[in-house]
Order: sequence, then structure tokens, then C-alpha cells
Amino acid sequence: MRCRLELILVVFLLLGGCTHAWAGSAVIERWKTFGKSDGLPSEKVFAVLVDGPRVWVGTEAGLALFDKQSQRVEKIYDTSNGLPYSAVTALAHNSANGDLWIGTMGGVARLSGGRIDAFTQLDSGLANNVIYGVAVDGKDIWVATAAGLSHYDTRARSWEIFDTTNTLMHEPWCYAVTADRGTVYVAVWGSGVIVRDARTGKFRAHRDPDGEMEIDLFRDDGLVHDVTSAIAVDGEVMWVGTYFGLSRYDGRRWQSYSAQDSGIAGDFINFVKAANGVVWIATDQGLSRFDDHTWNTWRQSEKTNRFELIVTGSDGNVSTTAQQTGPASNTIYGIDLDHDDVWLATARGLTHGTGEPATPVSRTTVKGDRR
Repeated sequence: MRCRLELILVVFLLLGGCTHAWAGSAVIERWKTFGKSDGLPSEKVFAVLVDGPRVWVGTEAGLALFDKQSQRVEKIYDTSNGLPYSAVTALAHNSANGDLWIGTMGGVARLSGGRIDAFTQLDSGLANNVIYGVAVDGKDIWVATAAGLSHYDTRARSWEIFDTTNTLMHEPWCYAVTADRGTVYVAVWGSGVIVRDARTGKFRAHRDPDGEMEIDLFRDDGLVHDVTSAIAVDGEVMWVGTYFGLSRYDGRRWQSYSAQDSGIAGDFINFVKAANGVVWIATDQGLSRFDDHTWNTWRQSEKTNRFELIVTGSDGNVSTTAQQTGPASNTIYGIDLDHDDVWLATARGLTHGTGEPATPVSRTTVKGDRR
């Protein structure tokens, strides 16, 4: 069914008719933003995580628990009730026991059964208090910090640190981490991606083969750049966000995408989320979605200040459609998916994109070819 819907979209684009934003088998055209008037402690939102009927929102001034039905904040967590620091940068959920792991600018915390346990450099094996990412993989918690990667075994209650002394890192700044069935993937600023093998525990590295920091000399020869900032794994495919574009690796072949040669909103990537063959990319120039065939980008035009949806087909044809609503800001820090909906952490609030039934309707577009 999904393939048929995507085929319909491509046909409409080729005929010069419809443009739509697809999340799975649904269309996202309606956006709503929540801010301080809805109970958020700050409108600068760094992280978002959907948890059934609730949404956890990591802001500059604390963690908010947002109820989807009432569309209000139910509770706020900050340093007054247990967080090691109020600026929340990363969130990860343990589906096995319901624990929420919270990365902050001053340590990591676990929220379990209403109780918060904080971990810092002074009282644990945390490499550094500045946390950029957290990943849960069974009993194992992986924390990306400004001074290396930390591992916490929740059963043994033991810590390990991985940095430039015992891995292939050239630099210690770990900007993102994800884990899948024991394999750990880490985006390291200046060191590309390092991967820890589930069976052996040994690390291997993926780096930009040409070693150029200013330009990508040879396209698709490997990772587009060693300054990596985001990472996601979807089945056998690894997506890597950098400050110079996006890379895709399927175990055999690398492909790179930039704003110059694709439909991605911008090259400075803050976060990536991948599921079911679709990748969502948070940039400083808007939100993009790519399904290996078609790009959808939402942003607010700098020229007109209006919301727009830009659809780029596999043939390079571009259609731009004015939208009534859109993400609160072009600067997007985090993404989570909720069936056909999408939730965004932005510089101006929490934004919810609602998935609508896929019933294409013609609309006026501005068309062109990407060169």
C-alpha cells in the first residue's frame, strides 16, 4: 500500500499537480506549536520523546511532561526536584522497565517510578558532565559526552569510559550515540563515526577518505565529512549527519547529500531520525524528510516569512507550495515519530505535525529544476 501511495505522489509531481508531505502512508500539512503559554518552562527545546499519550520535552530550563490529549504540560522537572542541571539536551526511554534517561549540560539522570537518580563526574564513571546524547540498549546505557563515551551497566551498576586512549577517536567530543542489539554507533566531532562490535567489543571507524575539512573532493567515496553531529540506524542502513551534509551507508556503498545537490533543507545537521526506510533530518535551515526517492522540506521563507513545503523528486524537479502552518523555527534540534505524526524540538517551541489521510488534492505550485 505504501509503495502505491508513493507512486501516486511521484506521478502527481511529474504531471505538475500536487505536492504533499508523507509520513508513512499519511500526509503532514497541519502543524501546531506549543510554548510557555502551554506550560513549557522555556521555548528553546533541545529534545523530544513520545511516550504513549505523553511527550517528554527537554528544554533550556527543565524537562516537561506534556499530555497530548489536554495539550498542556502536566509536570516540570528541574534542579529543584532532582535534575543535575536544568538544560536538557537528550532523552532515551527504556521500554522494558519504563525508565527515562535524561541528558543535561551538567550530568545524566534516570527517572524511574517518580524518583530521579543523578550521575555526574564526581559520583560516577561519567566521562564528562556535558551530555550530547543518550541511548538505551537493554541493560546498557550509552552516554555521549564532551570528553568521550560512557557506558553504564544497570545490572552490574558499573561504568566504563571510552575515549582517545582506548578507541579510534582522534577527538573526545561525542555528539550523538545510538545502539542496536549490542552494536554501538557514535558520532564523534572530528573523528567521523566509530562503531563498537556487539560480539568482540572492538571498535572500527568510518571517516572521510579525502581528509579535506573544507570541501568533499570525491563524492560518495565515504563519509562526507569527519565533523559528525547526528546518527541513526534503520535496519542495515546507517544515516550520519554532519556539519557539511548527510551520509547514508548500507554496508557496501556510501551516498552523500547536500543542499546543493539534493532536497535537504541545509547542510548543518543537528539530528536525524530513521524508521521504515524513511529518514527525517533536523537542520538549521528547516526540516527534511527523504524516502530514497522524494525529498520533502518544511521551512519558513526568509524572503516572504511564509511557511512553505518544497518537494524535490528523484528527477530533480522541484515544487514549492505555500503552507498555512509549519514548524515554529527553521532551527530544529530534535525529532520523534508518533505513528503518522511527527514531534519537533525547535528553537521556538515544541511543534506537532499531524498526519492526515492520504487523499491528494491539487494546488498551485511554483516549479523549477534543481541544478
